[in-house]
Amino acid sequence: MVLYSAISMYFCPLIADYKKMQTPNITGRTAEIAILENLFQSKRSEFVAIYGRRRVGKTFLVKELFGQRYAFYMSGLSNAGTKLQLTNFMAALGRFDTKTEGGGIPPTWFAAFQLLIRYLEKCPQKRKVVFIDELPWLDTPRSGFVTALEHFWNSWAYHRNDVLLIACGSSTSWMIDSLINNRGGLHNRVTKRIHLHPFTLGETEAFLKSKGGVFDRYQIVQLYMAMGGIPFYLDEIDVKQSIPQNIDQLFFAEEGTLRNEFQNLYRSLFKREERHIAVIEALAKKAKGMSRKDLAKASRLPNGGTFTKILQELAQCGFIKKYFPFGKKNRSCSLWAESHDLN
Repeated sequence: MVLYSAISMYFCPLIADYKKMQTPNITGRTAEIAILENLFQSKRSEFVAIYGRRRVGKTFLVKELFGQRYAFYMSGLSNAGTKLQLTNFMAALGRFDTKTEGGGIPPTWFAAFQLLIRYLEKCPQKRKVVFIDELPWLDTPRSGFVTALEHFWNSWAYHRNDVLLIACGSSTSWMIDSLINNRGGLHNRVTKRIHLHPFTLGETEAFLKSKGGVFDRYQIVQLYMAMGGIPFYLDEIDVKQSIPQNIDQLFFAEEGTLRNEFQNLYRSLFKREERHIAVIEALAKKAKGMSRKDLAKASRLPNGGTFTKILQELAQCGFIKKYFPFGKKNRSCSLWAESHDLN
């Protein structure tokens, strides 16, 4: 009874915040919806970067808000070369501008963005929403994609007042390093950044109710501790079955939807993902945080610059956190595997 009362006290303010603003088909995300709608109403061109781990609902959020208002939309292809990415771009452009359908593949990203500019200049929408999803996948080696994007924004879109450019990506480290903290032509060009986090407990409860689920709050906490607030995972829940039955079928059944999610997730986010997995597995064996030196040793990785990059990438994606022990004058730190904060 004491535990149930504590859980209820935690849920109530979260549910109240959730009810303040709701958009059909979207659970929660009230702050993000307000930001995006304000950007759409802005009197100047806006460049927004949306990032967060895979399966957290970035694409769904943008499509639900602007799906009927796109001037242009494309999504990068995983593990595809520059030529195939440009072919994909041309196919996407053809869906919006039939005059370009069946046209030749542009030789470079610079040429591709020039085609996009010509189309947008004759586009009838008063507010031109350009949504480029999985942006990091487009930045293939020696493709010149980032330079072409810089030119598109700096020489054309920035000087107008009718463009809303939305760049989205699951590779948080790329979005932060190459876009938000860009030191070249895109430096300080992103006008708004949105880090989309997993659902809170209150949003998780609301999401399950929208699916017709009838779970008490203790069961929801159990589910949250197993899955976190990841919408894609929660959407796989069969509300007619119990929480243990769902977990068993999703994670442990031979054909379970999430059986290989751990490996697939890291493979989609990192190059040479086995190094990142080694760090996570080392941390998972400890009930408390580890110093960098001990973590490198346990992961069997050299404690150098590459290890620093691995830790940064894992932290940026929300898998680990850095903590400074209380009272330590030298600010030595411990690193923890990311737990799902009940926020």
